[in-house]
Amino acid sequence: MVFFRLLTILRVFARYRLDKLLPDNLPFAARLLLIFFRLFPTPKLSRGECLRRACEDLGPIFVKFGQLLSTRPDLVPDDIVSELNHLQDNVAPFSNEVFQRIVEQSLGAKVAEVFASYDTAPLASASVAQVHTATLKDGRDVVIKVIRPGIEKVIAQDIELLLRVARWVENNTLDGKRLHPVEIVEDYRTTIFDELDLQREAANGSQLRRNFLNSPLLYVPEVYWDYTRHNVLVMERIYGIPVTDMPALNAQNTNLKKLAERGVEIFFTQVFDHNFFHADMHPGNIFVATQNPQMPQYIAVDMAIVGSLTREDQYYLARNLLAMFRRDYRQVAELHVKSGWVPSYVRVEELEAAIRTVCEPIFEKPLKEISFANVLLTLFRTARRFEMEVQPQLVLLQKTLLNIEGLGRQLYPDLDLWATAHPYLERWLKNRFHPKNLWRELKRTAPDWMEKFPQVPDLIFNSLQQLPQMSQRLDLLTHELTERKVRKHHHGRRKLIALVAFGSAAYFLYRDTQGSAVLRDWLFTDLSPSTIALIAIGLLAVWFRK
Repeated sequence: MVFFRLLTILRVFARYRLDKLLPDNLPFAARLLLIFFRLFPTPKLSRGECLRRACEDLGPIFVKFGQLLSTRPDLVPDDIVSELNHLQDNVAPFSNEVFQRIVEQSLGAKVAEVFASYDTAPLASASVAQVHTATLKDGRDVVIKVIRPGIEKVIAQDIELLLRVARWVENNTLDGKRLHPVEIVEDYRTTIFDELDLQREAANGSQLRRNFLNSPLLYVPEVYWDYTRHNVLVMERIYGIPVTDMPALNAQNTNLKKLAERGVEIFFTQVFDHNFFHADMHPGNIFVATQNPQMPQYIAVDMAIVGSLTREDQYYLARNLLAMFRRDYRQVAELHVKSGWVPSYVRVEELEAAIRTVCEPIFEKPLKEISFANVLLTLFRTARRFEMEVQPQLVLLQKTLLNIEGLGRQLYPDLDLWATAHPYLERWLKNRFHPKNLWRELKRTAPDWMEKFPQVPDLIFNSLQQLPQMSQRLDLLTHELTERKVRKHHHGRRKLIALVAFGSAAYFLYRDTQGSAVLRDWLFTDLSPSTIALIAIGLLAVWFRK
């Protein structure tokens, strides 16, 4: 089965000529293996569209993988990311009988015993799950989400194939190490298996709902835990307008400027106030409530993917953004070093100059024409030239910001995200060090301090007792290092003496054999003195290595 699946994948890759996505400087063996791709005509499509269509043809696993690739603009070119963002879960539904059987097995009761009504036609059919509507016995409208049967086995097989391809690309192409294909597939494995656990999604939804309870900004539907299992999720059914349905939003006279600004506010509130953000906020997961069009409220669904930052990353990210806003490139560079995002040996002056070179042309435009997310992306890409490691939590954040900003500009093209973000970040940093918040943080950590405080005298006493032993160990270590250095020095001298002696012996032997033609011919066969010396040095190097 795996072999035939591999053949199918190769056939689809060849049909869309995905070999065009590989670098030109492939090793000869790799070019030889891909030669059969040239038997297929080159489609009249962009490279991003070819990749998107290949993912769609190969089924839901590759669709999800394409969606994951679209979240890695730090590794994937912009034109491909833009095309992969259009991937939609347009998957044929599985039968109602199978859906109903899974629900009944998981809940341990017949559908008719749990629900007052149940719609046999699916509301939506996605890559890994399917959704039907129903009504509870108490009259509450709900949706039932079920994981596709047998999807785990299919995912495991496809991921194994993807890993093999990724390892081959990483080991056999010159750009393989830089592109991190194995890392991308491993990220995909973690992401998609997390999505298969609907209890995890339910827990994320409950947390997000608590964070925005009674908020005019965002509504999160309630999870009904009594009917939720690892492969079945029952939650409140929401009624709203899809956020991209502009005719419907205009028909109810929605305040689009307010809607766009509230989207930005929701993002920053999740990232900086709650430190728990919905990381899959593409248009299919966002709706707009109909109750108050002039003060519109968002509705969010599908909380399978969420993100969070450490307190340090929160702080440094906020200061980085403010420093960029002020064009203080020196501080941006210093913050990258202090946060550990780039190695400490990187010269701050060089990083500052690189950031200024990239950002200055951008900031010459009016602020409302500047993409906030693209500036952040440019900053990270510039820093990667200075060996900045990929920060997964920041990439996820950046992808979410790209979605939010793109959606905001679609709703209200004149959206000035900077005008919204700047005062928010200023206020957040000010509040972070407000005495009231510092006191709250002190009270939060005080129990841990009180628990450890009685142990402090013993720890100090034990440390003082160990000081003489530590001093002795340090002396022994220093003595051992000194001896090693001396031995290494003597060994080097012996090598040098042996090398000189060996070369000298070879040379004099050659010179002395000038009077004995037979011996010279037998030993050296017309070799020049320089060749003999090189041979001698090579033999000596082999001897030293042993």
